[in-house]
Amino acid sequence: MVRMNTITPAQAGRREWLGLAVLMLPTLLIVMDLTVLHLAVPQLSRDLKPSSAELLWIVDIYGFLIAGSLITMGTLGDRIGRRRLLLIGAVFFGIASVLAAFSPSAPILIASRALLGIAGATLMPSTLALIRNMFLDPAQRSIAIGIWISGFSAGSAIGPLIGGVLLEYFWWGSVFLLGVPVMALLLVLGPLLLPEYRDPTAGRIDIISAALSLGAVLLVIYGVKQIAQNGLAVLPALTMLAGLALGITFVRRQRTLADPLVDLQLFRIPVFSASLIMYTFGVFVSFGAFLFIAQYLQLVLGLSPVQAGLWSVPGAVASIVGSNLAPILVRRIRPAFVMAGGLALAAIGFALLTQAGVASLAVVVISWTAISLGFGATFTISTDLVVGSAPPERAGAASALTETGAELGGALGIAVLGTLGMAVYRSRVAAALPPGTSPEAAQAAQDTLGGVVALAGQLSSQTGDALLVVGRAAFTEGLQLTAVIAAVVMTGLTVMAVVVLRDTQMGSEPEAHLESEHAVRAVQEQPR
Repeated sequence: MVRMNTITPAQAGRREWLGLAVLMLPTLLIVMDLTVLHLAVPQLSRDLKPSSAELLWIVDIYGFLIAGSLITMGTLGDRIGRRRLLLIGAVFFGIASVLAAFSPSAPILIASRALLGIAGATLMPSTLALIRNMFLDPAQRSIAIGIWISGFSAGSAIGPLIGGVLLEYFWWGSVFLLGVPVMALLLVLGPLLLPEYRDPTAGRIDIISAALSLGAVLLVIYGVKQIAQNGLAVLPALTMLAGLALGITFVRRQRTLADPLVDLQLFRIPVFSASLIMYTFGVFVSFGAFLFIAQYLQLVLGLSPVQAGLWSVPGAVASIVGSNLAPILVRRIRPAFVMAGGLALAAIGFALLTQAGVASLAVVVISWTAISLGFGATFTISTDLVVGSAPPERAGAASALTETGAELGGALGIAVLGTLGMAVYRSRVAAALPPGTSPEAAQAAQDTLGGVVALAGQLSSQTGDALLVVGRAAFTEGLQLTAVIAAVVMTGLTVMAVVVLRDTQMGSEPEAHLESEHAVRAVQEQPR
């Protein structure tokens, strides 16, 4: 059992809570930037005429470089100062947003999106690490992290709405300009409200380790994404193996360095490791499930994108409620049981989702709302435990590992669950194709449900309707399989939370961390 912290932590005041509002700005923006681009794809495709490969890179390069740069940027913030890195990232994010908005060609837009990804990687670990140091009281920190996580749900809900309005009246580049006023506000308010923190004993960044971590994450995520899009093939499999090899080399190098990029000792803290695993696998199943739910609403139920977005709002609201309810619950209930309750609720939601048919809007909305409520509580507590169990001077690195786990979990969820679900879909559609269907049309129908919809319009009414029935039923079966797997994973994580974290209490960081906390306080630069 971890010994309780006997030193009364300092209480956060008005400045810290105002600073939290400032830290919400990049959180909202990064999520919005991930969602609005998909709305702009038709317009930018018409204007820039990118090739299919260029269009994929326009969409993907941002997330790739965020994921690949997080570990390096989180550790860099520990060394040069988290506020400093946040403000530097804000400058580059604003510049890259302008470059993306006015890109005259697809290659320039790809380069701008790459710069946006690198800049975005400086923002997330910096904000979470600053929260770790601004809110030393565990109860206040839980509330702050709950509010911070709410920004993800709020951004995903309002991003498509704002983006839709901008695209209605302006050109496609206007969606990127959302970042400019937000980053300008951060640059003005950040120095006034955010204190500076850094590791007083940090050494120099190991460039080789930074390159290894970037290469490992990029290759693994790229390989996973290719398999998710095109199925299992030799090249993406080799790409993933190369990424894993770089990852193993990275880990072995960290063991030999006096000042490693990632302190592997963090993983010897049971609370840290267990919470990171639960967070990563929670993202794994949520991304994989929502991939099917979003398509189900539009292609199976026939809802418009706006209608589908509106029916997703209850889930976003539930996530916000769960994120802010969890800190209240852990005052009276051990975090293991709050996390287990959230995971169990998500498992129940997935179990309900297995009962969805081809006309089950209410079932899908209710189940996704329950899942989001459970995940909101779980993600808040797991994030708090990951960051709170790490020494304060390593908060940036711990925050980066949390975000990297989320990126990897999301990519794997889409690939693994998506591949399994689509395997069910393809087998069902292949067995029901009308006689005489051309090979090209058959391939299109088996690739996506959208292909079935397009093919049905080219056939006779009776044959087309029959194919639509088969395609929608097959896709629903794929959704059901995904829900079954997710329910099993959530049940396993529920047991893990109770067994591994049962003796953990919020604020029960090891006493060895207290001295380092005072050391960080000693080099704290109060804002002026």
